[in-house]
Formats: sequence, C-alpha cells, structure tokens
Amino acid sequence: MLLALCPLLGFAQEPENDQEQRITALEEQSETLDKLVKGLSKFKASAYIQGQYQYGEEDASLKVGDKNENADAGFNRIGIRRGRIKFEYNDGIGTGAVQIEVNDKGVSYRDLYIGVKDPWTKRSSLTVGVFNRPFGYEIPYSTSNLESPERATIIQDFFPDERDLGAMLTLQPVKESKFYFLKLEAGLFAGNSINKETDSRKDFIGRLGAEKTIGDYAQWGLGVSYYNGSVYNPTTTAYEMVGKEFRVVDKGTTGTYMKREYVGMDGQFSILTAMGKTTLRAEGLLGIQPGIAGSSKSPNYSARPTNSPENALYKRPFIGYFFYLIQDIGSSPFSAVLKYDTYDPNTDLQKDEVGLAGSNTSKTDLAQSTIGIGALYRFSKNVRLQAYYEINSNEKSANVSGYESDRKDNVLTVRLQYKF
Repeated sequence: MLLALCPLLGFAQEPENDQEQRITALEEQSETLDKLVKGLSKFKASAYIQGQYQYGEEDASLKVGDKNENADAGFNRIGIRRGRIKFEYNDGIGTGAVQIEVNDKGVSYRDLYIGVKDPWTKRSSLTVGVFNRPFGYEIPYSTSNLESPERATIIQDFFPDERDLGAMLTLQPVKESKFYFLKLEAGLFAGNSINKETDSRKDFIGRLGAEKTIGDYAQWGLGVSYYNGSVYNPTTTAYEMVGKEFRVVDKGTTGTYMKREYVGMDGQFSILTAMGKTTLRAEGLLGIQPGIAGSSKSPNYSARPTNSPENALYKRPFIGYFFYLIQDIGSSPFSAVLKYDTYDPNTDLQKDEVGLAGSNTSKTDLAQSTIGIGALYRFSKNVRLQAYYEINSNEKSANVSGYESDRKDNVLTVRLQYKF
C-alpha cells in the first residue's frame, strides 16, 4: 500500500527549485509592501470643515454671507467659514506641504512651502515658500483649535491670511539639550501676504520663544517678536502725526516707502486641577503702522496701487493686545471661554480729538474692543460645536458721523466643525 502511494506523494511534492523561487517571490513582495508602508507613513493628509450660523446687529460685519441688506435691523447668515485640506510629505530631511482653502467666497491656497532640516547637527531648518509668519503665538495657532471663531482684531488687520511669501531659518537645540525649550525663528518676507511680490524690498520678521512643562500638570510659554519692514507709497505725499493732526509731507516723487515696525510679546500658562484644565494666554503689539486714510490694515496688494490721493499713506502709532481664559469643565467635553481684545490704531488721539476739522483724522483712528463669551462642546476628537457671543465697543467721537455713540455691531456665532 505504501509503495502504491509513493508515486502519488512524489507527484504532490513541489520541486525544491520551485519552492525556493516561491519563497524568494514572497520575500520580494514583503519588501515591496514594507517600502509602500514606509512611503505612506511619510505622507500625511488632514482637513477640517467649519459650517456656521451668524447673527449680527445692524452695524455688524459677518464672516459668512453678504453684508446686511437692512440698514435698520439685525441680520443672519449661514455659510462655510473654512474648508481646508492639507497634504504634507516628510522624508525626515525634507518636507513639502500644500494647503487649499474652500469656502463660500471661493477657492484659494494657504500653505505652499518646502522645508529642509539640517541632517548633521539637527539644530536648524530652512523653510521657503508661503507659510505662517514667525510673529507671536496666535498666528501659527490653527483655527481648528482656536477657542474663539476668529483671531484677534489686530492679528487680522496686520497679518492678513496669517501667511507670507519668504524664507525662514529655525534654530533649536536638540532634545537632549537643557536649552531645548528655546526656539528662534527669523526670516525675510515679501510683506504682501499670500499675493505675489510687487517690489524688491523684504521685511524682517523674527520670534524668540520659550516653552516648558512643569511635571505632568502645568505648562508655560513666553515669546518676544519683532517686525521691521516697509509699505509702498504710490503718491508724492504722505501723512504723519504732528500734535493732534496729520500733516502732509512732500516726498518729492512717487514710489517711496514708509517704515512699519512692530514689537510683540506673548505668554501662555496652563494648569490641570480637579476643576479641569485652566489656560491663560495673552499677547500684545505696539509700534508704527502705515495705512491709508480709510483703513489701518496692512496693505496686501496683488498689484501696486495707483497714484491717487486715496492711496496715500498715513503713519500711525498703535497698540493692541488680547487675552484668553479657557476653563475645561472637569473631565467633561465642555469648555468655557472668555476673551478680551482691544486695538487702538492711533495712540496719539483720543475720543473727540478724532475727526476735528482740518486734522485729516477719521473713523480709522478710533479704537475698538471686544469682549467674547463662548462655550465649546467636543462630541469626539473629530466633531466640535462652538457658540460664541461678541460684545463689540468702539471709541466715540462727537466729530465722526456714525460714531457719536457705540455702534450696534454685536455678533453671535454658532459653528459646527469636523476635523479629520
């Protein structure tokens, strides 16, 4: 019987050479799979979508939808505030990133940069392209994590889109160093936000920051920032403060530049107690900001402005600051938020000094402040609901039409966010 089965068993057995080939093929497939997994681990895609409802009093400006169609009544809008998707590839030495923005106003890009790390000392890196400016704490703080619907007023006005085109060097000791908590970021930027560059001048931006944990229950951080740049003036004249009025300065020719300079400080502290995590953040800026008569915002032209009177620059000394108090409610998914935000675009003027005949001052020189009260509820690590009410106040002047009293411009925001 065994003799009879031997031929069958021999026939069923695979030749030794075929077995080796099959093993080799499996090993090659395993190597290919490993390479694919390693390659995918270097690639990262992330996104978040913010849908929101807003109600504003008659003088309010909302972030979604069109402006108020009724001059004497409040209004509401729904829309997509932000829809962002980011693709990033990191091979350990180099990084490439692209971030796209989609909302109810259209499609644009946010990040578009290349990063290269120092492979020898591992203490430095170079970033080139369009990315967050290295100024303060709130600019690089993702709006998907922000406890208020928007960044502070002065950040929105002075750093439109938060990003700029430029090159930045980052220096930080290795993790084993006792000075690892220090980080220096500094670079040269076009100074025109995410728009194309329109001149040969560059702005310097830098920040020295420190961040450290205290056990597993507290953390603190401090930072000092500096901005030194300029703004193009397309007219032969400009305006500078002399006493309580703007005086005309003859520049002699078009195409001159006016200096813009900011100094900033920021601080953060958080502690974990039985009440939950408590976080305090504060940031302030002061300096000189050139703007036009109708706006103190940083110009971010996609093309050079024309030589017309409304484009002449006004040099304003400013100050702005804001702080947050965020209290997690125990271990629950709730958090309470309190924020105070103030911005004075012209510290040389107060109240009725603004708008005097012949002073060349206007509503642009009036200060504004906001008290924000909000709540967050996290359904999961992906889904977050936010409710936030802004009580907006403006500096009053009897000489500025529409600003003799406090404007009716409070805003309620309810936002649902999905992040993945």
